[in-house]
Amino acid sequence: MSDETTSDDVSVIVVGGGPAGLSAALFTAKNGLETTVFDTDETWMHKAHLFNYLGVGSVGGSEFMATARQQVDDFGVDRRQDEEVTAVSEADDGFVVETEDSEYEADFVVLATGANRDLADDLGCAFADDDTVDVGVDMETSVEGVYATGAMVRPEEWQAAISVGDGAAAALNILSTVKGEHYHDFDVPADAERVFGEHVAE
Repeated sequence: MSDETTSDDVSVIVVGGGPAGLSAALFTAKNGLETTVFDTDETWMHKAHLFNYLGVGSVGGSEFMATARQQVDDFGVDRRQDEEVTAVSEADDGFVVETEDSEYEADFVVLATGANRDLADDLGCAFADDDTVDVGVDMETSVEGVYATGAMVRPEEWQAAISVGDGAAAALNILSTVKGEHYHDFDVPADAERVFGEHVAE
């Protein structure tokens, strides 16, 4: 990404459409970055029922996913359902993401493929001793511009709430990089009223 790039020019590709991937996509798209999600719908959420997700009393995993997908769609994410990513490679100024159908370019890549770490391995990302992808608190891997989230980076703590946080952390770090300063996505009631108008909950 060049120094003259503006946020309107920045593209983010998210590989994986579970809680981590959709959370990352929500934050990047909401804040003006061109965002594409590739989702093969293999998330474990379809086997889940959430009682331990803060702010949600009880919701089925598939119902949760439907709401999350609608949310990212509403913010303009290009969600490529059932288009599987077969390879990710570094390019001159970013990354090339390949599927059976086409190739796509991106400035940043967020990997959210559950416990499948093959793409991270192919990219040359460093791994920890427990065979998870090695990341910092910002979820960035040893390959600059590539982030790993959720079960990819944790040997055991596979929770929707944790994965959503991982995706948000990755997205905020991308936004901070793009904007050249620490970026905080903090909304107030006036923001919700502006975006959603009469649909805002009382």
